[in-house]
Amino acid sequence: MTAPLADFHLAQPGTVDEAVAACAKHPGSRYVAGGTDLLVNMRRGITSPDQLVDLSGIDELTALATDAQGMTIGAGVTIAALARNILIADKYRALAQAAAAIAGPSHRTMATVGGNLCLDTRCIYYNQSEWWRSANAYCLKNRGETCHVAPQGQRCHAAFSGDLAPALLVLGAEIDIAGSQGQRRIPLSELYVEDGKAHLTLAEGELIVAVHLPAKPPASRYEKVRTRGAIDFPLAGVAVALTVKGKTIGALRIALTGTNSRPFLLDGTDAFAGKALDDKLLQAIDRLVQKQVQPMRTTLASANYRRLAAAALARRLTANLFAEASA
Repeated sequence: MTAPLADFHLAQPGTVDEAVAACAKHPGSRYVAGGTDLLVNMRRGITSPDQLVDLSGIDELTALATDAQGMTIGAGVTIAALARNILIADKYRALAQAAAAIAGPSHRTMATVGGNLCLDTRCIYYNQSEWWRSANAYCLKNRGETCHVAPQGQRCHAAFSGDLAPALLVLGAEIDIAGSQGQRRIPLSELYVEDGKAHLTLAEGELIVAVHLPAKPPASRYEKVRTRGAIDFPLAGVAVALTVKGKTIGALRIALTGTNSRPFLLDGTDAFAGKALDDKLLQAIDRLVQKQVQPMRTTLASANYRRLAAAALARRLTANLFAEASA
């Protein structure tokens, strides 16, 4: 059950600088583009900003261009545009696959790159109606004092479930961020920390402007496990990027989503460079994934299932990419 939206002021800037200024004038403002996640949370009473800063009228955010350095994707580019872009499908396949796997067609038409990268973390104790949450004394992420997933702990374990982030991580993406102090560029990996309550490193009023991808990316793939074959967020999502040198692995990157409070690159894959892909190496990948993922009771699926699913996806995608490159 959802309630009507509370009253708020809507700012409609025409440039990134105007958007940042509008947010700075009203602390606590929220940026909105497609609104497929934010507006749902507002209707549930999870968040009630006094002002929304509408980014849909800023042309700079919808740019998608290529040059000698690679591809630049504006944060306002829609997920649908990514999914149907021929160059992305050919050159950055993991990104195209991740985009096509997000929610349903109507969501993808509205949802944006920046919104998916900044997706709020999710939990079965958090993404509920106001009356449900109040009956359970809320939770550590929102107005409560206890994480119902881990009552003895002091950290929120809500999981990050965006699909684009792992694909972009294995492709070596960087992002441009605008704020009151100007613009800066960082590796995408630096956007996230392992904290379900505050998983983004963005300062108050900062805004993702664009994503940058290298001109010569490795071959890549993305796949996820979800309860239903469409619409659902990932219970576990895995992106893999691989280069092959002769009959051995040149470089291997694996990134995961849906299991932790942040999307992350798997540590330890550098050790596989120069090695042949065999059952022993695939087992080593399996162990690495199972050791580093931290699924908790944030979904209706068990944590152990999500751990095993993540490991299985990593093995399968790695094996498939190696076979394709070696053919």
